[in-house]
Amino acid sequence: MKLTSESLRDGQPIPERYAMGIRGTEGPVPGPNLSPPLAWSEAPAATRSFALLAVDIDAPSPENANRKDYVIPDEAPRADFYHWVLVNIPASQRELAEGLDSRGLTPKGKPAIQTAYGLRGINSYKEWFGDDPNMGGDYGGYDGPWPPFNDPRLHHYRFVLYALDVESLALPDPVRGPDVLKAIAGHLLAEATITVTHTLFPDGRTK
Repeated sequence: MKLTSESLRDGQPIPERYAMGIRGTEGPVPGPNLSPPLAWSEAPAATRSFALLAVDIDAPSPENANRKDYVIPDEAPRADFYHWVLVNIPASQRELAEGLDSRGLTPKGKPAIQTAYGLRGINSYKEWFGDDPNMGGDYGGYDGPWPPFNDPRLHHYRFVLYALDVESLALPDPVRGPDVLKAIAGHLLAEATITVTHTLFPDGRTK
């Protein structure tokens, strides 16, 4: 199975229009936060649905994030941060157009609802913003990268498409990334990945 994009290049920085946070003159500012275009082909004949996850594999814990008086060390613990959870994508679907699942930053998040192109799950910004009165809430569907500005590590974002042998997965409501990984066990026919990068550190790494 092949996963492609007219805008994402494997191993290259993500274009700013797909990021939630970008560099401003005095620090990070909200970006366009469009969901990126994706297309796939050569799925197994037995495919009955798809699932899509986009995950930052370099995310630090939030306790020391975005502190002007602290630089997050490279050896700090890292965890997966889910930026896109979309499941039960119809087997007939072969692409997601740019901006289909996000067109800007939505304070408190977009609803996790059924759409014509799949079921939106909750991304990790729910936990990141917590109970913040202005930003806390359920963040459904796609919300792009906004790595801490005090983290010199280059963050890697894996867009992974899974071809499954079931029309729908048995999932909790709302569904999160780890729930999807558990549910696809025993149903996975194929997968394909595009990995891109992003950093907001002033002198961030390039690899």
